[in-house]
Amino acid sequence: MAFQLTTREVDGVLILEPAGKLVAGENLEEFREAIDSAFNAGRQLLVVDMTGVSYMDSSALGCLVVTHTRVQKAGGAMALFGLSLRNLELMLLTKLSTVFRLHESEIDAVNSVIPGREAPRFDILEFVQRQRAERSPG
Repeated sequence: MAFQLTTREVDGVLILEPAGKLVAGENLEEFREAIDSAFNAGRQLLVVDMTGVSYMDSSALGCLVVTHTRVQKAGGAMALFGLSLRNLELMLLTKLSTVFRLHESEIDAVNSVIPGREAPRFDILEFVQRQRAERSPG
């Protein structure tokens, strides 16, 4: 599948929807340009929908960390949702699960970045156990 990136807005929050492999090269450059455009337009509340990301490399992780830092320094907030089991395990292995606001659903991610709104805590262990149970036969 070719890489695609779409953007939309929910309650004033910019949703970035990458689909395909989020890896170094043209794919990641397109993603970075969308983020730069958002900042240039004064957008400081971002949610990244990872549902369509089949694979991400260390460059993509680095880009997400830089974006997170940039958003925080600007007084905004960023959240991720829809990570595949593999990508969530990558977040756990790199300990980035302690850096990012991770959520299972879009509404929770959006609510987590809007000041004054609350979102339930994402129980990573429960999510991983449920995903593994769904993948195993019987």
